[in-house]
Amino acid sequence: MSLGSIIKSKRKELKFTLDELAAMVGFSKPYLSTIENNKLKNPPSDGLLSKLEKALEVEQGLLLHIAHMESLPVDLKGHLESAQAENQRLKLLVKKIINSSDNDAEIEQLLSQNKLDMQAISDPTGSRLIPVINKVSAGYPADFDDLDYPAGIADDYVRCPDINDPNAFAVHVVGDSMEPKFTAGDIIVFSPNSQVNNGDDCFVRFKEPHEATFKRVFFESKDSIRLQPRNDHYPPTFAEPARINGIYRAVRKIQEL
Repeated sequence: MSLGSIIKSKRKELKFTLDELAAMVGFSKPYLSTIENNKLKNPPSDGLLSKLEKALEVEQGLLLHIAHMESLPVDLKGHLESAQAENQRLKLLVKKIINSSDNDAEIEQLLSQNKLDMQAISDPTGSRLIPVINKVSAGYPADFDDLDYPAGIADDYVRCPDINDPNAFAVHVVGDSMEPKFTAGDIIVFSPNSQVNNGDDCFVRFKEPHEATFKRVFFESKDSIRLQPRNDHYPPTFAEPARINGIYRAVRKIQEL
């Protein structure tokens, strides 16, 4: 997500108007609007970004980091993002090896000798890179394959602040049954650790056959779950809970990598 998109998302999450935010940080509403809509030619000052972090309850230094990243030349920014993604893949693979090994002492000694931080390996969420693992059909259930990636590992990533679920993942939307809120090509982030309530937009994964779909979920009874499209041209479908392998709530919509 861009700096402007993050600021706008956090402002709306906290239910601030632009006027209210402008009064809090001491800058004009039109200026903040140009930031939110990514129309600013030069990045905001560090002083303003620090004030925005405080007003929007964003982790200190996060908006500064994103602004500095966006000011980098495109080629350097691409190399850095690729290196960060590769670093996350390697850390998570090491974590998987640690968890499956019977010789913890030997691995810990090896990590210590190479000055690798165990805490950093066990807590990959600090990078705020969410793996984009595949596509989900906003229509009828379609074959789904997560490509057997370990949790948190993929070929593409999206940067999402304030999502601390280590199992969070993202997929590309295919189809039109969730329009107008979600359209084909949108990237949706799902959080397995978030509570699912009636009416939530969810990634629904089935046991057999191996399919998945993106729908609003309603728990009709203990024996029936209604999967409701947002597009009125599509009828709802119903599934028995025993057929479902997982229901994960959508927590963020992203329209670009």
